[in-house]
Amino acid sequence: MKTIAVMSGKGGTGKTMVAAGFSVFSDEKLLLADCDVDAANLSLLLETSNTECRPFMGLECAAIDQTKCVGCGICQVYCRFSAISQGDDGIFCINPLKCEGCGVCSLVCREGAVVISERQSGEVCRSDTPHGPLFHAELFPGSGTSGRLVFEVKKDALNDEPNVPAFLIDGPPGIGCPVISAISGVDAVVLVTEPGISALHDLRRLVTICRQFGVQMFLVLNKADLDEERAEYVRRYCADEKIEIIGTIPFDPAVIEAARRGESVAGMDTPAAESLKKSWKALSAAMGISQ
Repeated sequence: MKTIAVMSGKGGTGKTMVAAGFSVFSDEKLLLADCDVDAANLSLLLETSNTECRPFMGLECAAIDQTKCVGCGICQVYCRFSAISQGDDGIFCINPLKCEGCGVCSLVCREGAVVISERQSGEVCRSDTPHGPLFHAELFPGSGTSGRLVFEVKKDALNDEPNVPAFLIDGPPGIGCPVISAISGVDAVVLVTEPGISALHDLRRLVTICRQFGVQMFLVLNKADLDEERAEYVRRYCADEKIEIIGTIPFDPAVIEAARRGESVAGMDTPAAESLKKSWKALSAAMGISQ
């Protein structure tokens, strides 16, 4: 089974549109994962059903047992995250949104009044789609450890062990921890970019990250006809970096219309859909994925 991550250096380049299109055009069902845990939306473009979720336990959180607290305030002195405050009534409390679960407060409290416990930071879900099982997640607002949640999504997907030719990941944008977690262990990365200044800048940064993982890279140039000069710059950049361009997608209003209806543009007879189909065939041929 080949593992492929669809990535972009910035949001809004059409990454999820490409990932959804690939899953639709595959003749066989794929194993799917949406690893953009801060804003998962692949399920919005695919017909999902039978969704089942489990809790994701992220960073631990401290709490003060008021029956044991003597109000000495030493926990507040040693807290580096300003998570502990004293109210007008003199009672010390911990703000769970600021607490990083480091446990220093529990170590310095002589009364044993600080309790460290697990807290739920999100959910990991599995849904059925016509194109294969989809694993996705939701990180609760204010919660951290997005990279760890991406790992949990991939782990659940791989434990599902379906008999499929490819594991397709819709990755998060940027170059941070969730991106590194999404790229780790994949066979190839499909870079999705557009001919814009910020997109090109972030594409170069993402390529640098991918080089460190030694993964094979391909590129899909979306909205290619909006700026021919910068599109040509992308082509020259890919030639210099020896990155194969497997698809060029024109700007197509049908993409927006399909997203509004909660569908993949791959199900429509449009220029964007035709380009996506050609891109998937090129990727399948290069990766040896059966059609």
